[in-house]
Amino acid sequence: MTSPAAAPDRRIPEHVHRRRWVILGVLILSLLIVVLDNSILNVAIKTISTPAPTGLGATQSELEWAINAYTLVFAGLLFTAGLLGDRLGRKKMLLGGLAVFGLGSALAAFSGSPAELIGFRAVMGLGAAFVMPATLAVLMNVFERDEQPKAIGIWAGGVGLAIAIGPVTGGLLLAHFWWGSVFLVNVPIVLTALALMLWLVPDSRDPDPGRIDPLGVVLSVTGLVLLVYGIIKGGQLADFTDPTVLTTVGAGLAVLAAFVVVEKRSTHPSIDMAYFKNKVFSASIVAIALVFFALLGVTFFAVFYTQSVRGYSPLETGLLMLPLAAAQMIFAPRARLLVDRFGNRATTTGGMLLLAAMLGAFAVLESDTPIWILEVIFFLMGAAMANVMTPVSVVIMQTLPREKAGSASALSNTFRQVGGALGIAVLGSVLSAAYRTHIEDKLVLLPPGVRHAAGESIEATLGAAARLGPRGDALTGPANDAFLHAMHVTALCGAGVAALGAIVVALFLPGRSPEPGGGEKDEELVPAGAKNTTDATDATKKRDR
Repeated sequence: MTSPAAAPDRRIPEHVHRRRWVILGVLILSLLIVVLDNSILNVAIKTISTPAPTGLGATQSELEWAINAYTLVFAGLLFTAGLLGDRLGRKKMLLGGLAVFGLGSALAAFSGSPAELIGFRAVMGLGAAFVMPATLAVLMNVFERDEQPKAIGIWAGGVGLAIAIGPVTGGLLLAHFWWGSVFLVNVPIVLTALALMLWLVPDSRDPDPGRIDPLGVVLSVTGLVLLVYGIIKGGQLADFTDPTVLTTVGAGLAVLAAFVVVEKRSTHPSIDMAYFKNKVFSASIVAIALVFFALLGVTFFAVFYTQSVRGYSPLETGLLMLPLAAAQMIFAPRARLLVDRFGNRATTTGGMLLLAAMLGAFAVLESDTPIWILEVIFFLMGAAMANVMTPVSVVIMQTLPREKAGSASALSNTFRQVGGALGIAVLGSVLSAAYRTHIEDKLVLLPPGVRHAAGESIEATLGAAARLGPRGDALTGPANDAFLHAMHVTALCGAGVAALGAIVVALFLPGRSPEPGGGEKDEELVPAGAKNTTDATDATKKRDR
């Protein structure tokens, strides 16, 4: 007697509603390989840099581009991929993206040179750009509004799982197989995800997408690629005043500014700029960028701290990072409970402040600090991330109409990628500059021709010292001291950025989330005056009938 009464309030078809949690599992599996690939590659960098047949003999610059080629294509196409998913169907984008990602992974595994590896990593980034926004967009279209926070929390926990198993899996594979196995492992996961998706996942799209906006698409891709490339280049040179960096970043910002102008004037914009007039939406987007700026910029050097200073192996380093991922898996699905009790503002501000404190805690780590302290820091960082990312993701996804879920997810992920790239580049430059300043006067032991290169990083210094034989041992202690000094400076900078994020969310996020069971009124959260609010509402009513 109760189910017929509940049916009119349900937007999701009954057959989809019944298998929603299984569908979520398939989406997390798809997400898993995209996130896992980045974390798994980090532990393989040293192996790939060794000469053949063990590795490819990749130089430091080639290794950086093996990582950055993926990021550049991924970040540049995320927004466009979300738009195409809304228009052509999210399931189609997921299937196509997974197929391209799997093909790129197989080709990368058998690369014969660093140049081939860089090219195939770009192909993987192309596939990943279509997978990431589609997973969250499909989620929003298989769960009712009252269950979306819980589902997004589990989805975010899946990211934590990928972070956890990536370094561990990479370490195990490298202990038993050749370097290409870290890419080849993606292929069976892709094939499994494709089969399950064809069987279980329903397709969805914007029922009234309007005409395609080709100029907007071209401007968004061009602007994002130029901006991210400039950021990456600045990080590589450790100099953001370099003319190439300034020109590229400036061109990227100019193109993105042109994109905003075009979208405001267009009768069929790719994204309605009126959405950004909503302070809650804009603050949530900024918070995501600041979180990943601080987090990726600081955790970037954690690998060097554990391996270069503390002497742990890649596998041991992966195991040391398990508490961060475990905390995300534990707390992300439960973040909604804190939001229900304390509201979005208090939960997210508390999470940002805890993250700032833990990033700052890296400033007290020394070469002989008990390792359990690092484990506690990682665990609390994971808990902080879970209580920031989950509420903020829910706010973003529920602010825009369900029909625009792909665009909302793409915007969120684009800002996350740009923020993360900026964090690695900017804070990496701070780390490099602080290290060089502290080690420069100790490099007199080295031949004059290699001193500049040896001062770039702790790995470069230790590598140069190793080539000196026993005489180079005198550089090990100063290199460790210089790195710790640089890490402390960088950690405090990252903590400051996270604290700025806490101020943003404290000022602009709502104190209370929408009442559970109050009905799905997505359009009420859209800023007044948004051009497509009426269209989205009318389309929703048509579909409900």
